[in-house]
Amino acid sequence: MQYRRLGSSGLQLSALSFGAWVTFGGQIGRSEARNLIAAAYDNGVNFFDNAEVYAKGEAEKVMGDVIADLRLPRDGYCVSSKVFFGAVEDPKPTQRGLSRKHVFEACHAALQRLRVDHLDLYFCHRPDPDTPIEETVWAMDALIRQGKVLYWGTSEWSAAQIKEASRIARAHHLYAPTMEQPQYNLLHRTRVELEYAQLYSELGLGTTIWSPLASGLLTGKYNEGVAAESRLGMVAAHGGRGRGKQAHRPRTPVYRSGGRAGREAFATGHRLVSAQSACVHGVAGRQPYLAVAGEPGRAGAGGSLRRCGLGTVGGRHGRITEGLDAGMRIIII
Repeated sequence: MQYRRLGSSGLQLSALSFGAWVTFGGQIGRSEARNLIAAAYDNGVNFFDNAEVYAKGEAEKVMGDVIADLRLPRDGYCVSSKVFFGAVEDPKPTQRGLSRKHVFEACHAALQRLRVDHLDLYFCHRPDPDTPIEETVWAMDALIRQGKVLYWGTSEWSAAQIKEASRIARAHHLYAPTMEQPQYNLLHRTRVELEYAQLYSELGLGTTIWSPLASGLLTGKYNEGVAAESRLGMVAAHGGRGRGKQAHRPRTPVYRSGGRAGREAFATGHRLVSAQSACVHGVAGRQPYLAVAGEPGRAGAGGSLRRCGLGTVGGRHGRITEGLDAGMRIIII
């Protein structure tokens, strides 16, 4: 396994990470969740990603129970949570958003569900138009100073909002956001490649991206239709929010109107299958992170590592990973 620094911080995360969106507390049971986390950890993964909204908190409970059951050493892995959407159905105004109250209480709830005494990474899952950015920055700084959070960041914030948060933090000698988690794949490139381009060097921003395979769209698994129990089907069933993430609405012409023939032609034209196309796209670009989606119920974490050219512990790294630069990070979601 390769390890990379998170932006300009000193935290080193595994090049491959493991996330729980949709799967934990929904598609798979605890036994399979345990097998997946064990396989990921045994292959060098040290970052496990989660959020309050995933399965309304159940995903964090499953992950916390499994990690505790496996008795993983706390100093041997990192765990994250995200705050904004809330962890209950139809949340009241004080049960969602980025107010000081909800940021604090959501952190404490995540600590209990994940069965840890601090969060290594804590994300603002979306920008909150009802809360001043300054209030959120002060809340995150307080949690860090209390020892409950080590690094805080954002998810799907605009470059202007991230800059404003950093400006406020520096003006008041507070902890600034360290990382951002945006969507990034062949169908969604503008934000990571253009909008954030200057932030990597100006702010030392790190990123951990989500949906590198567009909920499986880029693998070709939906060529014959979208099954209700599939990831894309579950995203649609949750009103486009996908338990905390927006629905994919492909705008690329070949995917919007080309159908199966268009998708296969796209992959064939690049001499790659669809999933490989998505992986190589992330590696070939100049973005600081690459993401790879796992396939619970099929090859699982180990298979995903091998398909991406990342050998298991003690193995040789494949040709794809030779393109990784010092700032690149990969997350399984």
